Amino acid sequence: MSSRTFRVIAVQPKWHATDFTSAAAFRAWMRAQLEAARPHLAGDRPTLVVLTELNGLPLVLRGGRWALGLRTFERVAGALFLARLPRTLPVLLRERVSPVRALQLADSDANLRLYLHTCRDLAREYGVYLCCGSAPTPRYRLEGRRLRREPGTLTNQTVLLAPDGTLIGATDKVHLTPSEEAGGVDLTPGQLDELRVFPTPVGDLGVAISLDAFRPDIIGRLDAQGCTIMLQPDANGAPWTGPDGLPPDPDEIRDQPQAWLDSSWAVTARGGVIRYAVNPMVVGNLLDLTFDGQSAITGPPREALQPRSYVMTTPRPGFLALAPWVDDGNAEHLRRVGQQLAAHSGHPRENAYLTAVLHADLTLSATTLSTPSRTAHELALSALLSGKVPQARPFPWLLLVLAAITCAVRRKR
Repeated sequence: MSSRTFRVIAVQPKWHATDFTSAAAFRAWMRAQLEAARPHLAGDRPTLVVLTELNGLPLVLRGGRWALGLRTFERVAGALFLARLPRTLPVLLRERVSPVRALQLADSDANLRLYLHTCRDLAREYGVYLCCGSAPTPRYRLEGRRLRREPGTLTNQTVLLAPDGTLIGATDKVHLTPSEEAGGVDLTPGQLDELRVFPTPVGDLGVAISLDAFRPDIIGRLDAQGCTIMLQPDANGAPWTGPDGLPPDPDEIRDQPQAWLDSSWAVTARGGVIRYAVNPMVVGNLLDLTFDGQSAITGPPREALQPRSYVMTTPRPGFLALAPWVDDGNAEHLRRVGQQLAAHSGHPRENAYLTAVLHADLTLSATTLSTPSRTAHELALSALLSGKVPQARPFPWLLLVLAAITCAVRRKR
C-alpha cells in the first residue's frame, strides 16, 4: 500500500489585546505566525500548519481600543456592549441570550468574515493545509446567496482549509471549560454525534479542541472513524505551573503540566488508531486573562525515544517536538515564576512568555476513508470562503432613530 509523507507544524504565538483592535492588526498577527512557520515549510511534501484555540475570540475588541484602559476583559466587554447598544440590545432581546453572547453575536458576521478570509488568504499564499485554530462561530445555512444565522448559537469552532483556501471541514468543541460557559464567554457546546474525521494528504484529521482531547467519548469517536492525526488547538487560561482543577473533577488538584499528559501524549502513547497529535498552545496576557503552556507534537514512543516532557513532570518517550518553558528548576520555583508571568502581577517578568514553532515529518499509509458529507453550515462557510456571499449591509440604526425623533416632533405639532 502506498504511503503519505508530510510535515506538521505547530505555532505557539503570543497575543496582546492590541492585536485585535483593528482588521489590519489582526491580519498582521496571523501573518506573523505563518511567517514564523515559513522556515519550516517543506518544499517537497505537503505541510499542515496548526494554530491555536480561540484565536478569533478577541475580535470582539475590534474597534474598541479606547476601552482597553479598563484593564479587565469583563469591564471592557461591558463598556463595548453599551457603546454598541443599537446592535447588541436587539440581539439580546430577540434571541434571549446573555449580554456577553449578544456582544459577540452582534458583530459575528463581520468578524467571522475577517477571520475566515484572513485564514483563506494565508493558506493560499503559503501553500499549506491550515487548521485555523478556533473562534466563536455562529451556525449558518445558505439561503440563495445569503447567509442565515441560527439565532442564539455560538460555538467554539475549528475550520480546516486546503492550500487553495477551500474548506475541508469544521468541528465544534463539545466539552466546554467553566470560562467558556455561562458566567464566562458563554458559548454553546457542540454535539458529539457531529464529530467527524477528514481524510487529507496530511493525515486523516480529527479535531479535539483543548478539553475535548482529555475526554474518552471524543477519543473513542475519533478512533472509531479512523482518525490518524488528532489536532488539539489550545488556549490554556491559567498559569502553566499552577493548579489544574478542571472538570470532571475540579477537586482533584494537579499541576497543569501533569494534567496535560492525559491529553495528546496519552492518546498517542497508548498505540491506538490515533498515531500522532499536534497541540499548539497560545501564550500571553490578554487584559487580565493569563494564557500559558508548552506546545507539543506527540507520537508512538518508539518514534520518539528521547525522554522529555513538560516542566514539573518526569521525562518520557513520545514527544516528537516540545516547546521549552521560560524557566527550569524545582516545583516551588516554577510555580512562583508562573505567578510572576501572569497578568497584572506587576513583576518585571510579567508577560515574558516564550513563542515557539515546532515541526515533525510524518509518514502514514494511504487513506482508505471517504470524505464525509458536508453539513448545511459547512456549505454556508464554503460559499463565504469562495466569495459567493455578498457583504451584508449594516442596518441603518441611526436613520431609524432620526426617523423616530422626527415622527415624535411632528406629533407634538
